[in-house]
Amino acid sequence: MKKTIFFKIFGGYLFIICILSVLIIPLSFKAIKTHHIHSLSNNLINLGLTLQLKISPLLAKGRFDTLDKLIKHLGTEIQTRITVIDRTGLVLADSERDPTLMDNHRKRPEIVEALTGDVGTTLRFSTTVTEEMLYVAIPMERDGNISHILRMSLFLKDINGLLHTLKKNIFILTLAIVTFSLLSALFFSRNLSKPIRALNSASRKVAQGDFDVRVILRNKDELKELADSFNYMTDQIKVLFEKLSYQKEGLKSIITSIKEGLCVLDKKGKILICNQSFEKIVKNNTAKGRFYWEVLRDLKFGELIKKVRSEKTNLEGEVALEEKVYLCSVTFCTKDELVVTLHDITKSKNLEKTKKDFVVNVSHELRTPLTAIKGFVETMEEDIEEKNKYYLEIIKRNTERVITIVGDLLLLSKLEERNTRLELEEVNVKDLVENVLMIFGQRLQEKSIRLHCTADETLPLLLADPFKLEQVFTNLIDNAIKYTEKGEITISLRQTSDAVTIQITDTGIGIPREHLPRIFERFYVVDPSRSRKLGGTGLGLSIVKHIVLLHKGRIEVKNIPGNGTSFIISLPITCSY
Repeated sequence: MKKTIFFKIFGGYLFIICILSVLIIPLSFKAIKTHHIHSLSNNLINLGLTLQLKISPLLAKGRFDTLDKLIKHLGTEIQTRITVIDRTGLVLADSERDPTLMDNHRKRPEIVEALTGDVGTTLRFSTTVTEEMLYVAIPMERDGNISHILRMSLFLKDINGLLHTLKKNIFILTLAIVTFSLLSALFFSRNLSKPIRALNSASRKVAQGDFDVRVILRNKDELKELADSFNYMTDQIKVLFEKLSYQKEGLKSIITSIKEGLCVLDKKGKILICNQSFEKIVKNNTAKGRFYWEVLRDLKFGELIKKVRSEKTNLEGEVALEEKVYLCSVTFCTKDELVVTLHDITKSKNLEKTKKDFVVNVSHELRTPLTAIKGFVETMEEDIEEKNKYYLEIIKRNTERVITIVGDLLLLSKLEERNTRLELEEVNVKDLVENVLMIFGQRLQEKSIRLHCTADETLPLLLADPFKLEQVFTNLIDNAIKYTEKGEITISLRQTSDAVTIQITDTGIGIPREHLPRIFERFYVVDPSRSRKLGGTGLGLSIVKHIVLLHKGRIEVKNIPGNGTSFIISLPITCSY
């Protein structure tokens, strides 16, 4: 059963009022009765002290008959029972009964207390007059000793009658107060719950989308401030809702107009948002709300999603779907959500393949005539006249350069193939570098370039392709010698945590900073005239980078123009290829 706030407030007041009424009425009755009896006891004590002045002379003379008559006369006048008792408990005079017929009072509670020197007070039933009475016993002294007891007593029926009247008046007053309190609680609870019910009703309408609802309260209190705050909040929500609706429509239009496939995945892999392009790619018009593996069944795509989620980073990869190739970009968001975009790169991939096939075919076709030209030039060198040898030498040099370019192009095309395999074996990098350096010994002496090669003593063996690594070191050392006119070349081999790092540093002309991002592109040269003079093809560094990547390593270049260049290669010690 639902308990309203009115019921809670009014019920709480009703409970408190009932509890207070139940506790206050008997407690007040008891307090009033106690106070009244205490006042009567004090009055009886004062009266007894006054009577002692008349009683003491008669007791001293032993005139007990005269005393009894006096006591009966005084008792009638003051409407109080008076009894005179000696210290043995014998009744000497009594205003209500014949003292000779009365029992010994030695063991009566008030008498026992008075014999100790204190005023004895008690409420009990009197066997003499067969009624409940209030007794006050006052000790009377003679020569410093207690000789007699003067006892004053009142009938409780008179006290009870007064208390009954008082109880009736208190009960009527309490009933009036309770009634007034309940009516006040009812009025207060209703006034408090009414605006709350209005706020509750308005809140429900706002939750249902009615932002024009208002709560108007006339009273000036905290509830009025709450109602005004509610109205202001409703206005703000309406403005924000309209703004969000506008932004949502704009975002929806933008997402819909994007040609690339786009979707958002939650932490469980369910598709939260997707555009029409994505639905066309996966050929599913009900992709929203389903798990991504239900609409896009591709192993590489699933691995890319898992890797991004585990590493919490952004990655890209190529995905092949229905004879089309898409560049898949996965972005990790703060709420464990992933934003996936699919960009169709089929045309560019086909164009790239066409270019590679063209380069390969042209290179193959050029190898035979170039070899023939070189052979005829070498034959002609024996019979040609001395004055024409200069021109023949130019033909030979350029033929050899074109043959080198064709060879590098074929090698690069082979390295770029997806199914390129490495001939792996354990390789001692230090021995491999030293063997390569033997090839350049004469050139180093001709240019007077100093060479320093250092290696860690505990350098581990690498699982690598020795022939391809030899090509890497050959190209880098050849470039270092070409572009260093004087100074030195330093080669250092050291082991890091899980890789071997090879650093080749020269003191040559260096590379300007603006050229650094492009030096690994094929055919890119910093100084074309100098490259042609030195016989460069512009493919060496591109070949180096591809070989390093095939070994799942890293290569970077650092330099200060005019002070040399440093190539740093990092190759993993153990890796699954």
